[in-house]
Amino acid sequence: MLPIFFISVLVFIILGAPIAVSLGLATAIGAEMHPTLSLQLVPQLIFNSLNSFPLMAIPFFIFAGNLMGVGGIAKRLVNFASALIGHLTGGLAMVAIVTSMFFAALSGSGAATTAAIGSILIPAMVAKGYKIEYAAANQAVAGALGIIIPPSIAMIVYGVTAEVSIADLFMGGVLPGILITFSLVLSAFFFAKRDNIPREERKNLKDLAVAFKESILALLMPIIVLGGIYGGIFTPTEASVVAVFYSLFVGIVIYREMSFKDVWKSLKKSAESTAIIMLVIGAAGLFGFFLSITGVPDLVTGLLQEFVDNKYLFLLVINIILFLMGMFMDGSAAILILVPLLLDTAIGFGIDPLHFGIIMVCNLAIGLVTPPVGIDLFVVSQLTKVPLLRVARFAIPLIIILVVDVLLITYLPFLSTWLPYLLKG
Repeated sequence: MLPIFFISVLVFIILGAPIAVSLGLATAIGAEMHPTLSLQLVPQLIFNSLNSFPLMAIPFFIFAGNLMGVGGIAKRLVNFASALIGHLTGGLAMVAIVTSMFFAALSGSGAATTAAIGSILIPAMVAKGYKIEYAAANQAVAGALGIIIPPSIAMIVYGVTAEVSIADLFMGGVLPGILITFSLVLSAFFFAKRDNIPREERKNLKDLAVAFKESILALLMPIIVLGGIYGGIFTPTEASVVAVFYSLFVGIVIYREMSFKDVWKSLKKSAESTAIIMLVIGAAGLFGFFLSITGVPDLVTGLLQEFVDNKYLFLLVINIILFLMGMFMDGSAAILILVPLLLDTAIGFGIDPLHFGIIMVCNLAIGLVTPPVGIDLFVVSQLTKVPLLRVARFAIPLIIILVVDVLLITYLPFLSTWLPYLLKG
């Protein structure tokens, strides 16, 4: 039965079926063949997988991110970052990275971050002498911060699946996100030095003050969201609603750059994205139940414990698995599939579930920029009309930097756990 089940999953994926359809159909086939299961369980289990209050945060954070992209927030963040560091060697590339970090703290989405910031900064970088392929690759990799810097949709998915505090995961992503941002900023300096990219003119204190004043409302949002969560004012789900209303208020009332037509377009776009994610979550919940009832997690645990005798080797194996899965699968889908298989084994090796979640999210962020399913690569390819594989070739050095960062995050657990546990006392 199990061989047919797994073969069915692979066949559906190879045939090009969406991941939700592949998991759902394969599990339905497995349930039909199982001696004690019934197909009536399929819709019930899908519903149960989606019947979770924390999942309500996903559509609202997606909606907030789309509103920020059209409400003038992205543009002001770019102006502030440019005034702050644009005069350095590699300044514009650094601006793309730092702005992506700020915007990621507002949107929670890699693709949204890449599209919103890339549409502004890629043309500006090309005009200043950067190769278009490097500008696209730099923005794609910077956009990967969208699922690491809180709030992060991938962290919400992991938190619900692994029953780990989403607020702790959000805080756990702060230091890894800063580490990755800093390493990418350094890479921008060295690449600009190598290619003799001219420096921008340094902004004076008055210009910096003006840029900061214009962007202060955008910069306040992550403080309001995360401060409210850890201050006990609202839950992560309620914080997502606060983010939506804050984005609407700032975009319509303060900046006055958002029309009701923009709101309607953002709402439709968010509904489409949410529907896709929820279908994957429902199908993956069904998939996870079938794996559990057939004893697959115990089998995987036994095999890993037989061939892997310490947690450091286990973590290396997990990183390799996550890297390979990220090349072919959306991060949320990979989390939903792998958590039921691997979390118990990780805990058995003494790995903190919070740390394990940050490892998964950071590793799968690399999948946003690795072909064939690197969504950030598709976004910048559409923005620049440069073939995806050409962008991917320029992204290789940056991907290597991300891999090194992930290994540091993996083997230095305090990077993930220190801040959340400090705040919890």
